[in-house]
Amino acid sequence: MPTATTAAATPDRPAALLGWRLLALLYDFFPALALWMLLGALFTAGYTLAGHAERDNIAPFSALQWLLWLCCWGVTGLYATLSWRRGGQTLGMRPWRLQVTGADGGAPTRRQLWLRYGVATLSLLLGGLGLWWALLDRQRLTWHDRVSGTQLRRLPKR
Repeated sequence: MPTATTAAATPDRPAALLGWRLLALLYDFFPALALWMLLGALFTAGYTLAGHAERDNIAPFSALQWLLWLCCWGVTGLYATLSWRRGGQTLGMRPWRLQVTGADGGAPTRRQLWLRYGVATLSLLLGGLGLWWALLDRQRLTWHDRVSGTQLRRLPKR
């Protein structure tokens, strides 16, 4: 991977490389997993309080399981969008010096961030097609970059 860093993504200086994006995604999996485990414990406690045995699992494809999945998606979205809103970075983006900005370099709106998160989710459900698109795009933008009007930029070393 090239070590060149960019502060701004322009046609001659594209956005962050796919490799950096994937590393940040891997790092961000761990805080998300912790949030999912916490939600799972809360749902399991509620399930037990509702009269089920302690060792009973939530039935697959039941309404409660779908609600748990929806809550996991929502809490992960809150983690991502609040992090992006506060400084443009999640915990996984900090070691790699990646930052989400608007296409103009300014701070993105909440709507743009939630749109980015939603399209990124759809992209991951489709096997990461939206991420792999960055390999073909001249500016190295993914689907969620394009649709939301945001960019993931690599910050210069301090």
